[in-house]
Amino acid sequence: MEVNGKSEQHVNDQETQPVSTLPDAPAHCPGVKSADAGKASPCAGCPNQKVCASGQASQNVENDLNDLKEKLAEVQFKVLVMSGKGGVGKSTVTAALSRYLASDGESQVGVVDLDICGPSLATMFHAEDQSVHESNDSWCPVVVDENLYLMSVWFLLSSPDDAVVWRGPRKNGLIKQFLSKVKWDYLDYMVVDTPPGTSDEHLSVTQLLHQSVGVNAVILVTTPQEVSLLDVRKQITFCRKMKLPILGVVENMASFSCPNCSQQTEIFPATTGGAKKMCEEMGVDFLGSIPLDPTIGKACDTGSQIDSPASNDTIAFIASVLRKASQAIKDTES
Repeated sequence: MEVNGKSEQHVNDQETQPVSTLPDAPAHCPGVKSADAGKASPCAGCPNQKVCASGQASQNVENDLNDLKEKLAEVQFKVLVMSGKGGVGKSTVTAALSRYLASDGESQVGVVDLDICGPSLATMFHAEDQSVHESNDSWCPVVVDENLYLMSVWFLLSSPDDAVVWRGPRKNGLIKQFLSKVKWDYLDYMVVDTPPGTSDEHLSVTQLLHQSVGVNAVILVTTPQEVSLLDVRKQITFCRKMKLPILGVVENMASFSCPNCSQQTEIFPATTGGAKKMCEEMGVDFLGSIPLDPTIGKACDTGSQIDSPASNDTIAFIASVLRKASQAIKDTES
């Protein structure tokens, strides 16, 4: 079976290959850290064959991972927000959760916006006019609050209307820079907002983190209808293949409460049981629901704190689970 011009086996192979910064890898590439790197039959004609065969490519990857370990050594807990489906509210959940974690005034929280083609967190944090400053060989993240920091491709664009038209290798290079070139210093939590899908960006961030400092939790976001759940099931499969710890699933836009009569309406009907039923079937935890609330949309557009009781309850519960998981890790290391 062909997937975007590549065999299904090649697509699956990409999930288990070591991190590689080399573009144009052929189908069935053995990986730069393999003993067959540059020598196996798929390597014939590859522009990277010589550098792989010499061992330099492997050394470069090792150097990249060591650099990541050093730069992220003080990041205590790494959270990925994923879905598989676009438009379900990953950025909304990322913004709300990050603000809540930082609301104690003590926790240091860093947010990484990896939606390179559609960055929206700068708007949600009301930081559109901010810019990234360079310090020696590092970028300083934008300070949203005294203990809340953000890095996004938004801050690197010359105009809000600029389109990011990049191929995979360039996107992957920027992801590596967001993790290794940004001066994060000590963080209690790093929350990473990912784009839709299970492709290049996801492979890059999961492999880079997994093979250097690890990923502590994945939060999956969906809406109730089956067309969304279909893609979230794929994301669950992706996480399991990549051995990523799934914290659970959040159901966004679950129902609409009329501001006049308070009647509850399912704008997106859960025809197959919604996220809760899917969680039971897939064996993952259901973290709660967030309503379809106009105040949430307004808060995202204006970059203000979300003030929706049902949403706040769900976000507070997720934050409590994260804090317990983070404390458990600290206890085992002490």
